Amino acid sequence: MKNGIVLFLIAVSITFTVSCRKDFSTVPSYGNLSFSNDTIFLDTIFSNISTSTYALKVYNNSGNDIEIPSINLGRDNSSFYRLNVDGIAGKSFENILLRKKDSLYIFIEGTFNAASLSEPIYKDSIIFDSGDKLQDVKLITLVKDSHFLYSDLTANQIKNLKNAIDANDKLDEVQKAEQKAEVFDEHETVSIYGDTIPKRILTTNELHLTNDKAYVFYDYCLVPDGETLIIDPGTALHFNENAALVVGKNASIKINGTLDDKVIFEGDRLEFLFDDIAGQWHGLWLQKESTNNQINHAIIKNARVGIYSDSISTVSNTPTLTIKNTEIFNCSDYGIYADATNISGENLVVGNCRLGSLAIKNGGKYNFNHATFANYWSGSIRRQPTLSINNYTTIAGEDESTTEVEKELTEATFTNCFITGNNNQEFEFDKKEGSVFNFLFKNCMLKFSGSAEGDLYLFEDNNYYQNNVLNGENHFRDTKNNDFQIGEESEAITKASLSEAQNTPLDILEIDRTVSPDIGAYQHIIFETEEDETN
Repeated sequence: MKNGIVLFLIAVSITFTVSCRKDFSTVPSYGNLSFSNDTIFLDTIFSNISTSTYALKVYNNSGNDIEIPSINLGRDNSSFYRLNVDGIAGKSFENILLRKKDSLYIFIEGTFNAASLSEPIYKDSIIFDSGDKLQDVKLITLVKDSHFLYSDLTANQIKNLKNAIDANDKLDEVQKAEQKAEVFDEHETVSIYGDTIPKRILTTNELHLTNDKAYVFYDYCLVPDGETLIIDPGTALHFNENAALVVGKNASIKINGTLDDKVIFEGDRLEFLFDDIAGQWHGLWLQKESTNNQINHAIIKNARVGIYSDSISTVSNTPTLTIKNTEIFNCSDYGIYADATNISGENLVVGNCRLGSLAIKNGGKYNFNHATFANYWSGSIRRQPTLSINNYTTIAGEDESTTEVEKELTEATFTNCFITGNNNQEFEFDKKEGSVFNFLFKNCMLKFSGSAEGDLYLFEDNNYYQNNVLNGENHFRDTKNNDFQIGEESEAITKASLSEAQNTPLDILEIDRTVSPDIGAYQHIIFETEEDETN
C-alpha cells in the first residue's frame, strides 16, 4: 500500500514537471524569416463587404527554434485588415514560437469603408519584429465604392421567422399559414428555387442607373408595374448569391450599352478566383406580361439563368424582349430560358452553360439573326443540348395525375446562326401533336451527328431546313473561355444569307458584313500566332 502511494506521488510529480515546461527551447528571431509572398494582393472588393481569406506562410529555415517577438499590422488597431495567427484572431501578437525548419500560417482578410479612404487603393503591412530585425509583407486592396440595394429583411431572417412559426406547437397548420402570410405580406418576398427570398421594390429615384458607381443588388429587386428601368452605358451591376433583377407586369428594362461601354451583369465577388464560377446569382427575370424590354451591348455572366423571359397571356407580335450585341455565358442552368414568350435577337452570343444555351418551352414566337449558340460546358456532364424546343406544358393534378396542355409555337426562326457545341446532337424537339410547331433553320451551322426519329429531323425538308452546313468546321478561337470569334478555317465564312445580313449590317464588333457575310455573331478574323503576339 505504501509503495503504491509513493509510485503515485512520483507519477504526479513527473506529470506536473512535464506539463509546466515549454515544449521547446527558443532563441529570439534573427530577422531571417522567409515568406510564401512578399506582397498579398487581396483583389478588388466593394465597400463594407469582406474579402476572401488569404493565406501567408511564414518559414523558419534556420537551425534553431525561434521566438518571433511581435507580429503586427502596420496601421495597428486602425487597420481595415484582420489576422489569424496560429488559430488566434487579432491585429497584434507577441512571442510566437516557431520550430526550426518549420512554418506557420497567417490568414488575412479585410472589410473596408470606402467613404473613409482618401484613395481607392488601400495599403498596409504585416510587420515582424522591429528595429534592424524588422521584416514585413505588403498588403494591397482596391476598394470600390458602390450603390447598395437591399430589402429591410434578410433571407436568414425570413428563414428564422418561418422556422419559428413551424416549431410553434400551439398553432395548427391553418394558423401557421396565416402567420407566415402576415409576416411575408409585411415584408415583400418572392418564392424561387424552393426558397422565400426578400423582394425590394425599386423606387422612382432608382429607375435610372448611371455609371458613376457600381451597383450591388441584394435580394430580388423589382421594377414595379408600369415603370421602366433605364441603364446607361458602362454601368456595372453586381448581385449577391440570392439576388436577381426582376421586371414586373407592364414594366420594362432598357439596357443601353455601347461597344466601348458595355453594361455588365455579374456576381458581387470580384476576386480572380470567382471570375468564371457559374451560379453566383439568380439572373435577369422578365416576369409575366413585362413588355418592350430592350438589351443592347450587355454581358451577362455567372448566373443561374442569364435571362428568364416568362410567359405572356397571348403571343403578341411585339417582342417581349429585343436583344442585340449581347453575350451570355457561364450559367449554372440556362443562358436563356424562354417560356411562351416573344424574343427577337441579333448579334447574340450564348455560350457555355451547364444545362443548355437556349431553352424554348411552351411555344411562343422567336426570331434570331446572326446569333451564336455554342455550348462547350466542361464543368460537368451536360445532358441537354445547346437548343431545346417544346410546345406544351405539364400541369400536375391534386391526385398526382398530370395533364399536358398544348401551347402554340407560332415561329422559331434561326437565320445565319450557329447551333453547336461539344455534344453529338446540339438541338432537340419535343412536339405535342395537334398543336402548331413552326421552326426554320436557314443558312445555319448545325451540329447533329447520328440519327433521330421523326420528320422534324429530315434535313432535306425545305420547310424546316434551308442552305445549312451540317457538322462543319466551326474554328472558334477559344471555346473554353467563351471566345466564339471564328478563324479563317471556319466553314461558316461567306455562308450567311446576304439578304438577311442586310437586316443586321454590322457584326457584334461593328464590323461590316454587307458584302460577304459569315454565319454567327462575328465576321471571321485571322488568329494571331504566338510569334505574332511576341512581335
